[in-house]
Amino acid sequence: MIRILIADDHTIVREGLKQIVSETPDMMVADEAITGHEVLDKALKNDYDVVVLDITMPGISGLDVLKQMKKQKPKLSILVLTMHPEEQYAVRALKSGASGYLTKESASEELIYAIRQISSGRKYITSSLAEKLAFGIEKDAEKPLHETLSDREYHVFCMIASGKTVKEISESLFLSAKTVSTYRARILEKMNMKNNAELTRYAIKHGLVE
Repeated sequence: MIRILIADDHTIVREGLKQIVSETPDMMVADEAITGHEVLDKALKNDYDVVVLDITMPGISGLDVLKQMKKQKPKLSILVLTMHPEEQYAVRALKSGASGYLTKESASEELIYAIRQISSGRKYITSSLAEKLAFGIEKDAEKPLHETLSDREYHVFCMIASGKTVKEISESLFLSAKTVSTYRARILEKMNMKNNAELTRYAIKHGLVE
């Protein structure tokens, strides 16, 4: 029996995942978590075969949770399931220790297959992501500007490019407005840009926001 911890702050997503898993005889949802801190607490205290983790979580971001879990429990299999397209976070998630990456638009059959795949110690990526990774290796010398950002800076950058205000970002990430403004200043400096409009144009050009 594959024991799963579902980590997502949206009730409707957790209920949907539980419904999918309940129809699969060799899997069970052993627990749920809503915040980043709760995921860490439960994952480190209990034994699960797979953690299904969202990137956007209240408190600690999903990528930070991922890194901490892999540091404490390196053999734990973690599937990132998120609304963010592969272009935005897939490579960062895999580099941080994720065993697989899926968007929430994926079919339920794909989710079940991914959970089975990573629970047996293998990796799961879509064919489109495999192609992006291969292309990225070829182009590694020409690393794009957004890849110079830290995970937190990158998260803030994507939110700015999506039109979020400093207030909205601070509330979503549980950071002070001053801290968000500091991140924004660092992002502009690293990417050699002057304002939010330039960041937005860059993000659209590189397919990082819709």
